[in-house]
Amino acid sequence: MEDILQVLGDEYQNTLDLEGFSNMMKNPSYCYKFYWLEAIVNLISEGVVSTTFNDIIDEMIANAWYSVVEFHIHLSGVVAGDVRDGLERAVIKLHDLSKLSSNASKLEIRNAIKEHDKELNKVKSQLTNMVPYRALAGFFIKSDEIVNWDSIPRLVAYIQDFDKKTARLPYVLGTSPGLKKEVFFNLSWMKMIQDNTVPILGWIQYEKVKWLQNNNPEVPGLVYKLAPLNDKMRKLSKVRDLWTAVMTTNPIHDVFNDSVLDINEYDVDHFVPWSFVMNDELWNLMPMDSSLNSSKSNKLPKWDPFFRRFAANQFLMYEEICDKESIRKLFEKCYKDNLHSIWANQELYRQGNSKDTFYNILETNMRPVYESARRQGYQLWEI
Repeated sequence: MEDILQVLGDEYQNTLDLEGFSNMMKNPSYCYKFYWLEAIVNLISEGVVSTTFNDIIDEMIANAWYSVVEFHIHLSGVVAGDVRDGLERAVIKLHDLSKLSSNASKLEIRNAIKEHDKELNKVKSQLTNMVPYRALAGFFIKSDEIVNWDSIPRLVAYIQDFDKKTARLPYVLGTSPGLKKEVFFNLSWMKMIQDNTVPILGWIQYEKVKWLQNNNPEVPGLVYKLAPLNDKMRKLSKVRDLWTAVMTTNPIHDVFNDSVLDINEYDVDHFVPWSFVMNDELWNLMPMDSSLNSSKSNKLPKWDPFFRRFAANQFLMYEEICDKESIRKLFEKCYKDNLHSIWANQELYRQGNSKDTFYNILETNMRPVYESARRQGYQLWEI
């Protein structure tokens, strides 16, 4: 992404400290610095002139919900088994208290925050200790005055005094205690942000993704894991056509209950959950009893004995692809949406693999993906 200064252009250079603004996300210690600025931009885009720490934190929790709960992303990593990021801890606590589904709507999340506000008070308060103040540090670089970062009252006074002298800060803070502390937005900054909401949010997301990827190096498709699932991303129709054709001449047994699948009543699902891999690769897809699919949800099946059964169905399909031209043509129609992995194209589905070779190639490439999902916190499915 281009530098945010280039995106914003020259229109506000003479009236606003855009360089200070570009520094608001530099040198973060925790991910919630990104969510703080994102929440502010969202509120300003809605025309909010003043707010409180409490309302900003609520917005942050709602925005982080899907990454933490649905996709098991660690916002700032884990040390000795403990979650580092306070925002992640707040989301986890809300999830434990509310029992909301992982793909709950933003309105449901907000309502749950209000319902459990007292229980969340401590974890929410911890998020206000430094970021609201440190986020403004880039504006103070050219000042000769020494900033006392150890005293919140002195910081508030310094911010107010600095803004009176320069009128260059995007927000100043009130004197109310704790989560009730006021945040007052500068009207000139509000206009700039409202005029450039889309590129600014794009910049924040870009920086956030870089941070999250560094803290979740094993997680694929992380850029897609910042918002609710979009079922339109799934491309399963050609795979279903392929499996249906295979089923017309071969009884296919469900991987989990060993029943013969009904050609008219089955689902195509992922062995390793889609919410982790974020793709519809053929080698990770299986026909499955529709009655079991909802209970599996985004959990991981146990590797033993289910992988061997899964691989057996995959090999049966592979034999049909190799032996029948009509099945081969349906397989080739999967190229666009379901066959992008180089190892699958060059090794797994090449002609001439024995059953053992096919199983070994599949396990060698799938097992690390499966184990990564386990380490990331995906639960095992208890059938």
